[in-house]
Amino acid sequence: MAIQLYNPFEEMHFDMQTCFLTGQTLPANNEPVSVFPEWVLNRYNLSDKTFKMLDEGASVQYKNLKVPYAVNVIEQIAKLDAEIEKAFIAGYEEVAKIPEERLFQWMAKLMIGVLFEDLRISQQKLARLGEPLRLSTFLKARFQKLHWMLQSLVVPMEFKGLKPWSIRIFKVKYSNDLFNYRDETNNLNFSLSMNDFGIVACLQDNGEVGKKFDELTNRIGSQTLHPIQFEELCGRFIYANYLLTSYATYNVSLTDSKVLVESNPLVTKDGSPLFDYWDDNMYGQVLANYWKPWGLTMKEIIQFPNPPISFIENDFNDEITDIEKINQPY
Repeated sequence: MAIQLYNPFEEMHFDMQTCFLTGQTLPANNEPVSVFPEWVLNRYNLSDKTFKMLDEGASVQYKNLKVPYAVNVIEQIAKLDAEIEKAFIAGYEEVAKIPEERLFQWMAKLMIGVLFEDLRISQQKLARLGEPLRLSTFLKARFQKLHWMLQSLVVPMEFKGLKPWSIRIFKVKYSNDLFNYRDETNNLNFSLSMNDFGIVACLQDNGEVGKKFDELTNRIGSQTLHPIQFEELCGRFIYANYLLTSYATYNVSLTDSKVLVESNPLVTKDGSPLFDYWDDNMYGQVLANYWKPWGLTMKEIIQFPNPPISFIENDFNDEITDIEKINQPY
């Protein structure tokens, strides 16, 4: 019998009695698992701090962000978290060695966990009004694809051809030990910075955003970046992902022994560009959001007719700006 994949988005099923990854019915004494691993909560004193949810006005303490999983899923999550913890605490050199599939699983685990709580809160709120939770067909499909890729934690799964994601890791100099996590659910964008590194990822672009910036990121290589440079890279990746005019599709084969996932190249029907027009004003707004810690305003970021300022690239040549030449605090 072919392996089956679970899809909670078909029936919009989000309760604490069902394993969110496999659909298994859970025993009454089952303990849900923290979305953010204990080592993160402890190291950064996050347990009692609040995490802002998508639902307007809703926030949840980090320690209460939990997802129901079956025992076999919990075992695999614990193994994954242990691998990630070891590398993340060691720093950039070890993080760069993590197989991309494992990094993807860990990022998807966080994003799916936050999404579960977001949808559960919205569903309960609407139920009190006698209304069902509805998602667009597009979002249902996008979340479903991320969810069944995460099932690679417990189901033999092989990713063939193009990688479904773009993941880039950078060496970053921070003056404080921090855990700076961002996700953007609609486009499945992810960024994280801590210790001496930063990660930016688009989890369902079939590698196109990463390819768009390959020339730049190859020039950066393992050069140490200022935090404001890393945040600028995040802005570029996230805005470019928003501009994609084609959506990821996959050929999925369910066999008795494993699931085969083949990413299709992103194409447009009429041969138009894969990325929509790059609007400097829109991009400037994205940068302003990422540069909030430095207090930079739109007026400072864009001074017409010049393009948005950049802390990454030198104005006069293609060299990456040395962090010692950046007059901004760490």
